Amino acid sequence: MASCFTRLALLAALAASGASLARADEYRLGVMDKLRVRVAEWQTAEGAVRDWSAVSGDYTVGPSGNLSLPFVGDLPASGKTTSEVAEEIGVKMQKLFGLRDRPSASVEMAQYRPVYLSGEVQTPGEYPYAPNLTVLKAVSLGGGLRRADNGQRFARDYINASGESAVQVAERSRLLIRRARLLAEIGKRDTIPMPEELKNVPEADKLLASETALMESRDKRQKRQLDALADLRSLLQSEIEALAKKAETQARQLELATEDRDKVDSLAEKGLALSQRKLSLEQRVADVQASLLDIDTASLKAKQDASKAAQDETNLRNDWDAQLAQELQNTEAELDTLTLKLGTSRDLMTEALLQSADAAQLEEQAAEITYSIIRDKDGKATEIAADENTPVLPGDVIKVNTALAMR
Repeated sequence: MASCFTRLALLAALAASGASLARADEYRLGVMDKLRVRVAEWQTAEGAVRDWSAVSGDYTVGPSGNLSLPFVGDLPASGKTTSEVAEEIGVKMQKLFGLRDRPSASVEMAQYRPVYLSGEVQTPGEYPYAPNLTVLKAVSLGGGLRRADNGQRFARDYINASGESAVQVAERSRLLIRRARLLAEIGKRDTIPMPEELKNVPEADKLLASETALMESRDKRQKRQLDALADLRSLLQSEIEALAKKAETQARQLELATEDRDKVDSLAEKGLALSQRKLSLEQRVADVQASLLDIDTASLKAKQDASKAAQDETNLRNDWDAQLAQELQNTEAELDTLTLKLGTSRDLMTEALLQSADAAQLEEQAAEITYSIIRDKDGKATEIAADENTPVLPGDVIKVNTALAMR
């Protein structure tokens, strides 16, 4: 009894599967489609299900469009649906074996026939079909659009070299203006002459204005530093002159004090002057001499400071000139390096233009990608236009084309 129920369940499953397939699609079979066939028979007299395992199995639609089954033989399958093939299997088996009850066959897709990619695809060829496949998905199976073949590589090289060249030309213009500014500063000129190489270059006026503003700012900064040193020197010179006058006054007082002291010394020797007066004059002479010595020390210090201020001014000018010379040397070196790079970029552009017609037309043209599908309709190959979202059917050939279209 358990075996009977099992067979009944198998037959019901086959019938449900067949009905589901009949409802699911109207897909027409073609060569290379792989099918999974299951056959069972309900035997009314015995009240049992007979499993035709000898016929059941996986089969492929052959080059002739037929499906070849054991005992049954060849059945036309190409252009038919799975439900139509299943019906024909049941009818043919009933006639072939003289069965009272028609066997129930279930035919389902085991594997769809492949799709094919051709044209500008990275890896053209045969690929398995999957439901809901679109042109974009199919192209992705082939690695996407073709990359890095010779023409595209040279076109890419041209674009890269062209971009680098544009950057290098702009940098060269800035360096030329900078060099003109440094030469003007070294030559103590108030204005920067426009370099001959840039007289007809757009935006050169803006670069010149920027460098002129920088030169004026640097010149003002240097003048402020020099003016500060000049003011310090003037102040120190005034101090030196004041100390010199003060020293003259103190020298005269020292002379008078010395004369008074000498007179007192003479009187003291004769016994006509008090020792206290002599001591007072000696102290006065000593004080004037000390004051004169302090003035000389202060004057010497002021002269040293004035000398240092003069040296600082000289150092400032020398450092400024050395800095300008170093900047000019660095700018010349950058210009030489940039000239070499610019020559290399232009050589690469020339090579790309010689090697690729596409690169020669890049300024006027842009790449355009088109898709089409070659599909078998009633035994005749038909090409239809497609886009990335167009659905793909088993057996389709997807063609990918790239062309340079005028912008």
